[in-house]
Amino acid sequence: MSFVLDQVRRIDAQLDRVQLANLPSATSPSAPKNFATPDEHDLQPSARIVALQTSIRGLTPSGSNHRALLRPEQIQVLLSALSHDSQASKAASEEPYESELEWLVVSKATAQAYGHVLKGILDQTLTIADDLWYWDETLGSRKYSALYALQISPFQFWHWSSSLWEDVKARSSNFNVREAGEDARDTIGQRWQQFYGLVRQVVRERSVAEVQKHVLSPVTRLRGEIRQKQAALKKIQLRHANALGVLLGEGLANESVHGGALATPKGQHRWKGSVARNVALMEAVLAKVNDVSTPVDKFDAAIAQLTNEDAMYGAEIYDQSDLEGGDISIQPQAVAERLARVLAMGLPQYTSSAAALVSQHGKPSRLVRYWLPVTVGVLSSSTILRILVNRQAEITQWVREFGATIVDFWHNGVVEPTRKVICTIRHDEGSEVSIMSKRSLEGDRDSLERMVVDFAIDNPADAAGAGSKLTENEIADIRAKIREGDLTPVLKAYERDLASPLMGSLRGNLIRALLIQIQKTKVDVEVAMGGIDSLLKSQELVFGFVGLTPGILVTYFALHYLSSSFTEKRGSKARKQGKMLRQLRNIDRILTNSHPTEYGELFYKDQGLLLCEVHVLRQAAEKAMPSQIFKEFSEDAEDLCDVRIGAERQQQTAARIRWAYAKYLS
Repeated sequence: MSFVLDQVRRIDAQLDRVQLANLPSATSPSAPKNFATPDEHDLQPSARIVALQTSIRGLTPSGSNHRALLRPEQIQVLLSALSHDSQASKAASEEPYESELEWLVVSKATAQAYGHVLKGILDQTLTIADDLWYWDETLGSRKYSALYALQISPFQFWHWSSSLWEDVKARSSNFNVREAGEDARDTIGQRWQQFYGLVRQVVRERSVAEVQKHVLSPVTRLRGEIRQKQAALKKIQLRHANALGVLLGEGLANESVHGGALATPKGQHRWKGSVARNVALMEAVLAKVNDVSTPVDKFDAAIAQLTNEDAMYGAEIYDQSDLEGGDISIQPQAVAERLARVLAMGLPQYTSSAAALVSQHGKPSRLVRYWLPVTVGVLSSSTILRILVNRQAEITQWVREFGATIVDFWHNGVVEPTRKVICTIRHDEGSEVSIMSKRSLEGDRDSLERMVVDFAIDNPADAAGAGSKLTENEIADIRAKIREGDLTPVLKAYERDLASPLMGSLRGNLIRALLIQIQKTKVDVEVAMGGIDSLLKSQELVFGFVGLTPGILVTYFALHYLSSSFTEKRGSKARKQGKMLRQLRNIDRILTNSHPTEYGELFYKDQGLLLCEVHVLRQAAEKAMPSQIFKEFSEDAEDLCDVRIGAERQQQTAARIRWAYAKYLS
């Protein structure tokens, strides 16, 4: 759709430029003589001019993509401003300003209709491409082929039964079931016996025909039918692509790129002729694009024949002052009537005929594709409903437990770890990580010091090597050694009593020394634990983030999965990139296999196929690329669709797209 809107906006902008160049200026000394300067009493515009100006504003594309292309009914309503009053229309031919406004209305309406024709043919071509892709997948897999056979089996049986019944009715034209009740019972029996005999005969003949067909396997026959549908769709696709190429190469899109010459005095009326020719061209294309009797390679010739026979296509538009003798200029009302016929008849007929062709050869309808799962769902709905009703309490409990699990996970895995991290950052003492109480080591160390000092006072010989009482200095020295872990007085007594353990236990200090060493071991363990505790406190923030990470990761991936499930309609980003790569491959294949004209340009058929592939590529790129990158990509895509640059430069543009946007293509 973006390509069509770009074309319509470009054509409309060119029409505005041409109109500004052609409108008379009252103050210009070089204004033509036939444009009279308005008097003071003529400054107020007439009702017809106001109506024409309103139609011009209504036919101008808006900035919104949804409202840029008007509906065909709206275009016809705005075109009706030209045919309100026949006398006014006749008088308008004598008023150059009104005549220019009439032509501008017709031109803008033609641009809108041109966009509708392009959009309709382009969308139909893309639909055919999707159907061809469906048949390719069906042929490429035996599983899909078997599924297709299962999908169409009821309809084939219905078709066989209907044809059988029609054959029986044709052979028993004198037999009527309703008349059977009027005869006697024996007559009824004879008639039904005759009817069943006809049925058996028809079935027997059809069975012989089926046996002859069964020389080929059912799968082979099915695949042959699919290939026939593919061949028919490819012809339709090529015809539509050729129609797109003709509209782009000979329509308003081609005129808009050469707009500079239209605004010159020499080409003052050239754009009017282009509008008239484009209306005739659109009518011819819509008439021939779905004509299956026209060969694909003769499509251009068929369009040329129709347009050559059309007086409007070959007519030249002259100003009234240029007419001599009996020459007659085409009036905008005549062009508007033809355009209204295209909108009212040409487009609907094209849409209906194209839909009929695609439904005949395209992929099966949704009824055919989904009747099996729908049937299974309907038949099993009562069982599923009964299971749900019988297990309503259990299902309700499961839902509640699931909800409670989610709430608990959110609180315990995300909220609480986050609060602890915040408290750690704020140096909250209550949040400090610790594996032992703060005053435990100090109490045990003081107790050990008192125990050793008391032991040394009671045993001065082991402490000072003399039997005299310990002085304060000696006691202070012992206290200092205890803080450093030196328990020499206790160990000396322990070594002496250990020589005779029994006597040391009864009369000595063996048990007391042993208990002091146990207290020493406890203090050593607490010192080691204190070191570990200090290490934990120094890394408290790290442990807080470690505890918070699992909850954050689980929440992130769950939300990402849910958002991607609800927002992405065409699969993941990798699938989009794979689709873009396939489209670029198709573009390169079209450019490589094409045979340019003598001017180095693509034929209309190749140009139409190229346009379809670029359109799909651009739609996929819009979803996969950032906005600024996509803007640059759109410029390259426009260069790729420009037939005027030649096939060689188009191949170079495709190569530039391949290496410039490789990051988004693979």
